[in-house]
Amino acid sequence: MAELKRLSESRDLTRIERIGAHSHIRGLGLDSSMEARDASEGMVGQLPARRAAGLILQLIRQGKIAGRAVLLAGQPGTGKTALAMGIAKSLGAETPFASVAASELFSLDLSKTEALTQAFRRAIGVRIKEETEIIEGEVVEILIDRPLSASAAGGSSAAPTGATAAGKSGRLTLKTTDMETVYELGGKMIEALGKEKVQSGDVIALDKASGKVTKLGRSIGRSRDYDAVGPHTKFVKCPDGELQKRKEIVHCVTLHEIDVINSRTQGFLALFTGDTGEIRAEVREQIDTKVAEWREEGKADIVPGVLFIDEVHMLDIECFSFLNRALENDMAPILVIATNRGITSIRGTNYRSPHGIPPDFLDRLLIITTQPYTEDEIRKILDIRCDEEDVEMSADAKVLLTKIGVETSLRYAINLITSAALACQRRKGKVVDMEDISRVYQLFLDVKRSTQYLMEYQSQYMFNEVPGEADGEDAMQS
Repeated sequence: MAELKRLSESRDLTRIERIGAHSHIRGLGLDSSMEARDASEGMVGQLPARRAAGLILQLIRQGKIAGRAVLLAGQPGTGKTALAMGIAKSLGAETPFASVAASELFSLDLSKTEALTQAFRRAIGVRIKEETEIIEGEVVEILIDRPLSASAAGGSSAAPTGATAAGKSGRLTLKTTDMETVYELGGKMIEALGKEKVQSGDVIALDKASGKVTKLGRSIGRSRDYDAVGPHTKFVKCPDGELQKRKEIVHCVTLHEIDVINSRTQGFLALFTGDTGEIRAEVREQIDTKVAEWREEGKADIVPGVLFIDEVHMLDIECFSFLNRALENDMAPILVIATNRGITSIRGTNYRSPHGIPPDFLDRLLIITTQPYTEDEIRKILDIRCDEEDVEMSADAKVLLTKIGVETSLRYAINLITSAALACQRRKGKVVDMEDISRVYQLFLDVKRSTQYLMEYQSQYMFNEVPGEADGEDAMQS
């Protein structure tokens, strides 16, 4: 019994989703007229910034304008990354969204320009449309003709699997509401039918080009033939019209995926090897030419997506020069960058500029600023995070936590939620109270208290560079 309990607990653990810093974000929280709600889809406050992000969202969805760049600028902890995540969630899965931290470019084996090029092409999708012929119908009968050397002769109503299908032939009878046809089967098709466990009464689809067999479900007309069915059995109607139909299939891939497939000998499997290496410019030119031909023939559409670069002040002057040129390309995605720096040095130079970004690149940007959260907004965000982290907290504890968030920072207050829940669990409590918040507040220092502690005990630390009272005047003169 105990073993079964442990097994069930382990299965429950596999279903638990990890909670991240922005896992509560579901979208931008805009209404039908693109106006920002006070609190919606995990977003709180920042109404002007969210309205501006909503306009960028419309720009992305139209997909007609390439190479636009947006800067999210604001103090730390004001929701810049949350805005980018909101844009990504609102776009859905069809529009490519690539995210990269600026510091990543300097830790890769690739050159900086190659890493940026790959990031750009990961944010550009290609929707490829192709027509294929399929045979779709209800299985009336499957007959397999075994060779004389087989252990049994005659027909069978079920398709064999594995090597037993080799050297065999058979007949498959399919029907729709309008017609019925018998098809001759070879060894590979018999094996494919066997793998899908196809039998009489199933509704299947056969791809003529690839020979792929897809079981769509059981026919409703044959549902009474069986006394018992499994809980996952799906019943579908018998198809109508012709057995053989033309169907349009749409594949969505990114330009980077096409680059990798065409630049490596292992082809599609190269996507799973991790390190793609540098890709030659000739390969990309050939792919761009081919994609342009597909667009003219109506076989493919370009889906410009979003490239989000966080901590953009970490890029150097060479990267900014590359971005200036890359944004002028017709195939460029929408670029969203974020920084929390003020007037600081441009990396790689001795010049200072707003946000550490060169003025010529700043001139290209649509700048969205974020403002510090008010006390009421901090309270709403803490409520959302308590729900997300599944922590039950009393009203007084939330008031205290909100006060801590106002005096220190929102990030510090959010970090105390789970810690306070563990402290509550230790004292056998069910609801996090003020004493739990006070306990973890004393255990974990915020930046201000940590700095104050360092100033008091600076002489006891190694490599202390802050001048003391005795040598302060000499240090200032030097």
